[in-house]
Amino acid sequence: MLENATKNRLLDCYPMLREMTTAQFDDLQLNANIIRLPAGTVVFDENQRCQGYPLLLSGSIRVIKAGANSRELQLYRLCAGESCILTNSCLLGDGLYHARGVTEQEVEIVAIQPAAYKRLIANCEPFRNYIFGLFSERMAELMQLVTSVAFQKLDQRLAALLISKPNPIHITHQALADELGSVREIVSRLLKYFVEQGWISLGRERIQIIDALELKNFAER
Repeated sequence: MLENATKNRLLDCYPMLREMTTAQFDDLQLNANIIRLPAGTVVFDENQRCQGYPLLLSGSIRVIKAGANSRELQLYRLCAGESCILTNSCLLGDGLYHARGVTEQEVEIVAIQPAAYKRLIANCEPFRNYIFGLFSERMAELMQLVTSVAFQKLDQRLAALLISKPNPIHITHQALADELGSVREIVSRLLKYFVEQGWISLGRERIQIIDALELKNFAER
């Protein structure tokens, strides 16, 4: 059984669990483990079978697709209280992962065993509605990513990515390149162009947006 402190954090992150019956929540607790992983840990990888369903209590996980040339494209980011649609797909279809999940910071996860996850999907309507609702949200995000990659230039995608982050942005050029599926040298060159336009200023692992409106207009051209 989960400790009371962990149980309360789990219910805070995933409020729909409060709608479970006592028997359903007890089943979840009896078939769950607490996992703590440091930053940079591969949580799952391509062609691996899913070992459990993660309910993230803290930290974040980048879900990425790696190419043959070792470049990566970030598909989405999983934060506390959110659901991983690839894990859902693997468990529901009894398939293998087609991407990699890597921790960005230290994470704490409540991992539900696959059999218990399937019982919850089958018997607990609030849990099932939550899972399928997030399927819809993630699919919309992935369709937007496909549209951006297919129809937007890299400089526009970079501008849109900067606008989406809290200002100032504490990040390395390499991390931006990883999110965009590009290389650091190209991203650094584009950032210098943005500086020349007066849209941003650069510091050590820090980007300050100076003219958000012009940057947004550029991203939407």
